[in-house]
Amino acid sequence: MRSPRLILATSLCLLAVAAPACGPAAQEPARTPCPACPPAPSPVASAAPAEHPATVEEARAFFAKVDVDLKKLWSTRETMGFVNLTHITHDTERLAAQMEEAAMEYLAHAIKDARRFDGLALPPELARMRHLLRLAGTVPAPDEPKARGELSQILSQMQGIYGKGKYCPPRLKGKCQDLGELSKIIKSSRNYDELTEAWVGWHSISPPIRDKFTRYVELGNQGAKEIGFKDLGELWRSGYDMPPEAFEADIERLWQQVKPLYDDLHCYTRGKLQKRYGKDKLADKAPIPAQLLGNMWAQEWMDIYPLVEPYPGQASLDIERALVKQKYDSVKLVKLGEKFFTSLGLDPLPQTFWDRSMFNKPRDRDVVCHASAWDVSYSDDLRIKMCIKIDEEDLITIHHELGHNYYFHEYYKLPVLFQQGANDGFHEGIGDTLALSVTPRYLADLKLLDKVPDNPKAETNHLLKMALDKVAFLPFGLLIDKWRWDVMSGKTPKDKYNEAWWALRNKYQGVAAPVARSEADFDPGAKYHIPGNTPYIRYFLARIYQFQFHKALCEAAGHKGPLHTCSIYGNKAAGERLKAMLALGASKPWPEAMRAITGQDKADAGPLLEYFAPLAKWLKEQNKGQSCGW
Repeated sequence: MRSPRLILATSLCLLAVAAPACGPAAQEPARTPCPACPPAPSPVASAAPAEHPATVEEARAFFAKVDVDLKKLWSTRETMGFVNLTHITHDTERLAAQMEEAAMEYLAHAIKDARRFDGLALPPELARMRHLLRLAGTVPAPDEPKARGELSQILSQMQGIYGKGKYCPPRLKGKCQDLGELSKIIKSSRNYDELTEAWVGWHSISPPIRDKFTRYVELGNQGAKEIGFKDLGELWRSGYDMPPEAFEADIERLWQQVKPLYDDLHCYTRGKLQKRYGKDKLADKAPIPAQLLGNMWAQEWMDIYPLVEPYPGQASLDIERALVKQKYDSVKLVKLGEKFFTSLGLDPLPQTFWDRSMFNKPRDRDVVCHASAWDVSYSDDLRIKMCIKIDEEDLITIHHELGHNYYFHEYYKLPVLFQQGANDGFHEGIGDTLALSVTPRYLADLKLLDKVPDNPKAETNHLLKMALDKVAFLPFGLLIDKWRWDVMSGKTPKDKYNEAWWALRNKYQGVAAPVARSEADFDPGAKYHIPGNTPYIRYFLARIYQFQFHKALCEAAGHKGPLHTCSIYGNKAAGERLKAMLALGASKPWPEAMRAITGQDKADAGPLLEYFAPLAKWLKEQNKGQSCGW
């Protein structure tokens, strides 16, 4: 997960650029002055009086100043964020809110001042900067200082509630379980009631987020309207180099491409789960209860693979057992991920990465374990934040997070507004593209599999396991933001939050709540990205893009044979193709970045369907006579 728009914090003296925290006249009464802080950057001023026509040279000077100021602000904000999310306390949350407020205030001024150059014929680089500046805030600050301060505090508080969330079942007599412990139950238990309790327990942490989230939407919409958008959702949908309505139509096009494959996977999986839990728990043509799919949010289903394995007894795909047997720890697992990138000709990670990352969950404090990648200074200060488990899921997650880090590394010398993915789906897709090359042959070479599966049954096992991750996720990746867009537009009112959430989960995923839910619950808030203010459609796009990227890199590597058998490990030609795209950052519209790696300028789910084609045929055969759908 990419981090720069999260909520952030660190020590008082790092509030160097936070004018509301450092200037007594700007403080709210409860704030503590920061006399040791250096001066804050001045709000951006128009380059010339309004009656004077703007010039290209004034625009160039304006964006040069914005680049310096934003890099300073965002670097401090990122450093604060890393401290906050790896050491959650009242103070770090407070400091996070102050720094976020400072960043939002600066952006609000800069966006408004940049309007001076609207209508001016700018060189492509400056025009791109003007466009990206307008989209730079995931949640734009309202003009009014009190509202801006309230918004920054709410953002920090929501993450704090999530990060400190625990369930304390009465039967454990005061012992509480955090998300990691509850997720272990969801992953490994096969007891229906135990699974249900773990699911309900985690979802009990989110009702306190509900009112804060409602107010966040109100304030975010206010800020979005002040810079020319209908609401916050329209701002989010505007970051894809096409009109928002065209973007919505495009993602629906992609979903319709992949929906038949998902429907067949759902049908097969439900049939297998019926055999385990009985039709009294899971009826024909019914949604699957969310707690039965091996993941707290039923977003990926890999952990129920033993229950749905097509051909038991074929070559083992139990990577976790091999990792434990070979005494992998968190650092060794990350070095394994790094080795894949360096095999393509990319640079080793800097020593500071190993010194400053958080690989393991601390025992002495609350942290947000949700994996994320960072360049806290926008100058190659690379890090990841994870509570690493020695299993296959985190092996894949490490590749994903390192993909972010290597993207940061390739573009960190660009102007700060260009230091992001071509769009946010690119950033999420890069690491997963490399993970597609973690094939059975590659794993066997690493001694993580006993042998390479080399028969049709073993191939089906492998593809089914991959589909439980890649294909099962697709509707979940789509519906999170569909729900938020409707909330932000007012289509879904506060008293229908949970009802609308489960309507979408039923429609797109065919997944149902384990127990009756009401508006006293706030089940969306039990997913990190909702309180974390992180747009989610990027993950849907990443699942599509990664197969396009993978096919193109395999072609560059000269691969022959089915797409699912390709590994680009060790291929420098593929590495050069990858680096050419990474180095662009956001300096060009995303279709140009797509063309740099694939030769195409349009998103296409065709390579995903090509990858899973043998499985799709097999699923059709298995589902004959089944009551599919829900």
